[in-house]
Order: sequence, then C-alpha cells, then structure tokens
Amino acid sequence: MTLAVCADVGSTYTKAAVVDLAAGVLVGAAAAPTTVGSDVLRGLDAAVTAATAGLGLRDVPWYVCSSAGGGLRLAVIGYEALVTAQAGRRVGLSAGAHVVHTAAGRLDAAALAALRAARPDVVLLVGGTDGGDADTIRHNATRLSRARWRTPLVLAGNADVRAELTGLLRDAGVPVSGADNVLPRIGVLAPGSARAAIRAVFLRHVIGGKRLSRGTRFARLVRAATPDAVLTGVEVLADTIGGDLAVVDVGGATTDVYSVLTPDERASGPGREVAGSLWRARTVEGDLGMRWSAPGVVRAAVEERLLTDAGGLTAAADRRAADPAFLAVDDAERAVDARIATLAATVALRRHARGVATGERAGRDLRDVRLLVGSGGVLRHAPADASGRVLAAVLADHAGGWAVPRAARAVVDVDYVLAAGGLLAEEHRTAAQALLRHHLCPQ
Repeated sequence: MTLAVCADVGSTYTKAAVVDLAAGVLVGAAAAPTTVGSDVLRGLDAAVTAATAGLGLRDVPWYVCSSAGGGLRLAVIGYEALVTAQAGRRVGLSAGAHVVHTAAGRLDAAALAALRAARPDVVLLVGGTDGGDADTIRHNATRLSRARWRTPLVLAGNADVRAELTGLLRDAGVPVSGADNVLPRIGVLAPGSARAAIRAVFLRHVIGGKRLSRGTRFARLVRAATPDAVLTGVEVLADTIGGDLAVVDVGGATTDVYSVLTPDERASGPGREVAGSLWRARTVEGDLGMRWSAPGVVRAAVEERLLTDAGGLTAAADRRAADPAFLAVDDAERAVDARIATLAATVALRRHARGVATGERAGRDLRDVRLLVGSGGVLRHAPADASGRVLAAVLADHAGGWAVPRAARAVVDVDYVLAAGGLLAEEHRTAAQALLRHHLCPQ
C-alpha cells in the first residue's frame, strides 16, 4: 500500500487519518487534544502515532492543515463597500480566513486605528477594476507605507498600478505579495490568484508567527488553513458528483457553510452582482456554535421565529458557553445538543442562501443541490438517526425565506474526510476523489 497521513490541527482537537492512496480509503484514524498551551506538535504527534499504530509506517508523507490559535484573521480594504470590498471579503472567506474587519474608501486616522484594533494576521488590499480607479488604492497603499505597517499584505487590486504600489510598500518595509485583481471587471470575480497568495502568506508568516510550536517543523508540515483545505475538498467532491453541493459544519464557536454551484444563466443579466458571483463559496457564522456561541444560536433562532419559548434552551446554552469543554453524558443533554445543532445549521443555511452572510443581493440558489453534507463533532459523534434528523430539518425548512434543495441526499462526514481530500487534491487528485466518493457517496 502507498499511504499518506492527513491531519487537521484544530483549536480543540487534532484529527489524524491514514489514507491508502491506491484504494482511496482510510486505513487508520485517531484524535488527540490540541496542545496549544505547550507545543502543538505534541498533540499532532500523539494523534498520528495513534492513527498509525500497527501499520508499520516509515517515511510516509504528512499533509497537515491548521486552525489552531484562531486560524487566519484577515482584514479587507477596498474601494467601495458594495463592490471591491465585498469582492475581497468573499475571496478571503474562500481562502479559509476569518474576516475580522472590512473597510472601504480612503483610509484616514480613524480607519487606520480601527484596522490596527482588529489585529489581522493578513490584510487584503483591493480596489478598482483593471484600468479603472487607481486613486483610492494608491492612497491606501501610501497611507499604510507611511504608517510603518508590518502585518503581511496581499495587494490584489487594479493591475495597472500593481507594480508601482508593490514597490512602494516593499520599499517602506511592508511585507507585501502581489496578486491578480480580485475584480478585474464589474461583475467578474477572480479569486484564484489572491486565494493562493493568502494561503502562501498564511504558511510563511502566520503559522510561525502564532508561536504554536517552538521549532520550525510544524511550519514546514502545514499546507493550508483548515477551512481552505475543507473548501478544496468540497470542490473536489462537487466535481466528483457532477452537481451542486452544500456542506454545513457545526463547530463549537462558529457554523461554516460551503456551497458549490454550477455556473449558468445566473452569472449574467440585469440582476447580476456587481461584486461578482463566487460559485464556490464559504460563509462563517460567528454567532452560531455549540459551545462558545451557543447563546447566539438561541437568540438567532428567536429572531428567525424558530423558537417561541426559549427559556429552558437559553439556560442550557449559557451553561455550554460558560464551560466550552462541557460534554453531554446523558440522553437529556444529548437531546439539547441536537436541538442547538439543528437550530445552528438551519439559521446558517438560511443566511447563506438568502445572501445575508455572502452579501449577495440575490442570495445563493441552492435548489439544485444534490448532496448536503453535515460536519462537526456534534454530528459525527451522534447516532446516525440523530444526525439524520438535524439535516432533515434543514432540508425541510420551507419557512426560511429561501428555496430549499428540491432533491438532495443528506450524509454526515463521519470519517472527517473533507479536509483530507482537500489536502491530497493537489498532488493526489485521483486518490482524493476516490476517498470522498467512497466515504461520502456510497452506492
């Protein structure tokens, strides 16, 4: 067998999987607590050791992604709030970032102070279509250069001034990377180059800068931010099934939604998005989660009229937020977890489809979604009938102001293969496709 180790170093747990590259199946898996308090390599090595026990592995390649230490914090600076800044935000989310700040227009002293207060790991500076406005992005680049900005910056605006502004920033000591314009023309969103540049900056600056490990080995092992790897896995899965796909990942602090749509006539016409349509998208709901953000789930569910009497659930959510390590050990508490998960997933899909989270006026048309994948520990560790009920509720949400999928099948990523598939995709795409097909599309 030709094997590879895939691992995700999460904020709480580190998951490791051993993949048979020829057969496209898992042959070993394990998890260990993430050891952020000392050195994340301790938890990573423990998880890999447990996953490979008895396999006699030697010189097997490792593919690692990470969201430990808060993952990738991104700030976006654009020309107009509804055009380039929105386009940059969408690209940042697709690159696996948590977008902590968005600014539009010319930076002044107050805007610069707000940017610093957001404590981004990376800044994405965009603005102007190719051949369009250059004054605003030039002003902002100049302002950052004079402010002795030292946080890594990705410049992905008007191509006509890319070389000029990259040189200006670099001469001022700003760690800058150039990328193609995220919005080369109105209505045309081009995320690939900027997404790759953000990933490179994450690997080069952020992983080492968070001091998650004392040596350089961890920085050498990590290949992507976890949400970036998962979105790549989602893209590979969508290509494999040949149709639209959605994923809802219910975590302790956030609920992420990924969707891959097939471009068609929705990409053009009088109602098209001036900031462009991102057919492969991710949104992050920072107020929806199973532990830290459990009270936000209850509040959002009340606002969405999914709950009429939140009394008992409010107390349970507050308990979970106060003790993020809380474990449901009896049927009653497991039922509460399932209820919170159902509400989080339902609200997150509503927002994603209606465009609340994506900033798209027309929302995202999920009617042709063929497969809905559920992820997150609350779904993976629940009995199949319980996790199935959570996803069935999402697919039956006809009162949510969005068009639900017409004929979608629901599965749970029990074996946590989406991240592994994304990590393998670049070098072993056939194996990644086989892995995702085998574990998520059983015949």
